[in-house]
Amino acid sequence: MAEAADIQGMNPSPARRWVRRTAALVAGAPILAALIYGPAAKPATAATAAEKDTGPRVDVSLDSLMPAAPVKGDTVTVSGTLTNKGKETVTNAHVDLRVGRKLSGRIEIDDAAARTGSSSDDLSSIEDKYSVKVSKLASGISTDFSISVPVDKLGLDGDGVYQLGVSLSGETADEDYDHVLGSERTFLPWQPSATGKKSQFTYLWPLISSVHLTAETGSDEQQTPVFEDEALAAELAPGGRLEQMVSLGSQLPVTWVIDPDLLASVDAMTKSYRVKSDDTTVAGKNQAVARQWLTALETAVQGRKVVALPFGDPDLASLAHHGVSGSLSHLQPATEVAEMTVETVLHVKPSVDFAWPVDGAIDPSIVNVATSAGAHKVIARSDSLRETAGLPYTPTAARPIGGGTTAVVSDARLSTAFQGDMTDAENSTLAVQEFLAQSLAFTLQEPDKQRSIVVAPQRMPTAAQAQSMAQALRTLEAQRWTQPLDLVAASAVKPDPKATTKVPSTARYPKKLRADELTDGAFQQIRTVQGTLDTFKGILTQPDRVVTPFGNAINREMSTSWRGHEAEATRYRDSVQMYLSDLTSEVKLIDKSDVTLSGRSATIPVTVQNKLVQGVDNLVLRLKSDTPRRLTLDDGKVVSEEPIKISGGHRQTVKFDTSANANGQARVTAQLYTADNLPYGKEMTFTVKVSEITPTVMLVIAGGVLLLVLAGVRMYTQRKRTAATAAAAREDAEAERKDTTEAPDDTTGSGQPSDPTPDTGDTGPESGDPSGAGEKVDR
Repeated sequence: MAEAADIQGMNPSPARRWVRRTAALVAGAPILAALIYGPAAKPATAATAAEKDTGPRVDVSLDSLMPAAPVKGDTVTVSGTLTNKGKETVTNAHVDLRVGRKLSGRIEIDDAAARTGSSSDDLSSIEDKYSVKVSKLASGISTDFSISVPVDKLGLDGDGVYQLGVSLSGETADEDYDHVLGSERTFLPWQPSATGKKSQFTYLWPLISSVHLTAETGSDEQQTPVFEDEALAAELAPGGRLEQMVSLGSQLPVTWVIDPDLLASVDAMTKSYRVKSDDTTVAGKNQAVARQWLTALETAVQGRKVVALPFGDPDLASLAHHGVSGSLSHLQPATEVAEMTVETVLHVKPSVDFAWPVDGAIDPSIVNVATSAGAHKVIARSDSLRETAGLPYTPTAARPIGGGTTAVVSDARLSTAFQGDMTDAENSTLAVQEFLAQSLAFTLQEPDKQRSIVVAPQRMPTAAQAQSMAQALRTLEAQRWTQPLDLVAASAVKPDPKATTKVPSTARYPKKLRADELTDGAFQQIRTVQGTLDTFKGILTQPDRVVTPFGNAINREMSTSWRGHEAEATRYRDSVQMYLSDLTSEVKLIDKSDVTLSGRSATIPVTVQNKLVQGVDNLVLRLKSDTPRRLTLDDGKVVSEEPIKISGGHRQTVKFDTSANANGQARVTAQLYTADNLPYGKEMTFTVKVSEITPTVMLVIAGGVLLLVLAGVRMYTQRKRTAATAAAAREDAEAERKDTTEAPDDTTGSGQPSDPTPDTGDTGPESGDPSGAGEKVDR
């Protein structure tokens, strides 16, 4: 037969093996003498060395075990790493494969998994020829190993779960005899042929992410969405968490459990989108990644069962324990949006009849909230809905809990199997082997009675966790002790009459989970935002442009993904509230300065501005005189109002008639109101200074005006006389000039005497020059 491999290149001879065994026999002689002759001083033997050993000197890491569930004719290969954590060099060492007895049930598997330390006394080593030799392992040094043994050499005695161990034995300078310096153990499920009754096995495959979309959208017609960052794109990219979930899940018999918010977010990313960057936004560039992921997912879910959670995956426990008036009203719309989103994006009809509280932990209030939106099935977990003592097996998952509600109780052991750091190869290997062992032990509890088992893993597995989950499920594809069943069918399986159906009290809800819930203050803030949104949408001509993004944002504010991220949750809620407040303030009254009113009546203009891109309607502007003894509105009223309807980006000025009753200052308040008579925006207050004109004052003013008119008439008459005198003087001068230059005879050129100047009554000849000021000119 072939000799065992030697990692360091040293092949031990038969003589060396004889020396090692002789040394061990000599070392054990004093112990035999002590047993025969009575108590004596303990010599420095392997026994005393074991007592001094407080932990493994060498860390044995099991990084791979293939095949994970062998059948007849297979060879089991275990690979891993040895690391000397002690201060001394290890020499003459060897790696051995060890097998323990068959474990009798799931509790024994729990106990074996919890065992620590380097002892492997309860495990039997395989023949030496399968050992792997390690000539030398210095302190702090690591080396790889691989050991292979035919499965028929393992001494497996019948179907069941066995412990499988790997140990490193060797010598050190202080302890120069062969002894175990480190070991690690795992489980080996042995079921080479199919069982008589296979367990019906349901595995949930969650597609859930954290919140990525903000409530903000662009002002363009498409309402370009705005993302917090590009973290979602990283998850969708090749090798990313969500890409791995889709890639792996497409090849596995799983039930897809999807948060439709994730689909909506990725769908938004396939088109033009923006990403926050400091105080501005930049264009997103991962449309191709989003389209590729959605295409792959749509292909993967065809012909499969898809369960849609309410939009945003709301935290049902937080709602039950801290929700305020109106909080539950969000669940029904979230469920309706969920169904529509999945059908629109993936073109499959999902089941919306399931509710999934965090970690499957339930109490009566959580069940009530979970079913308030129409769900009739609640995914619970066996560490919450605990079985009564004495039941020797794990019952079928589905069971009635009253009120027409079915609890689908997932198995706690299997559901939490891959929650650790699966990037570590050893953690992954040990998790896979324990998962397989527990699933086989479940079937063998009642091998002649078929039962249903459901696995609900963590909501957001990492890529490494998903890979480990997939590795375990691929091993089960052989269907030697399980057969796949979707969640919808599992919820309809006939319940076990012996299974517990009593929902635990609220006092039993885990304190650790309660500490991570959304607070009362968070739900108060959510209610405030919803109230503001309800008021705002009533004045808009296109309310869907606001209701849809903010409605989805409110659902996201209640998301389960905020657990453990309280500060981020608060920032998100604050940003939604601030953005909505900014939008509502775009419709406002323009500030007005104080007004002076002279006279008994006048009009006061008030301007409303709409800086939104859409129009507003269903608003009224109400003006109120706070000092009606001095100023009244619209024929003696204290309050007057006018309807407001403004197109986007425009303003409207409304004029109110006023009447003055007395001199002095009058305080006037302007306020916008909705159709429901709710105040909208801030009120505006300004002062009207009333200066009423009395009859005496009017008489004085009339007298003054009369005097001004008389003075004007007198000035006009004087100017006209002065002008006439000047004209006559010019005429006399002209006549005298002519008399001097003409012939002395008294006849004209015709012999006739000259005509005297006619007396027309005019003061002078017609002139082409403009007349004097205020003078009337006859033409």
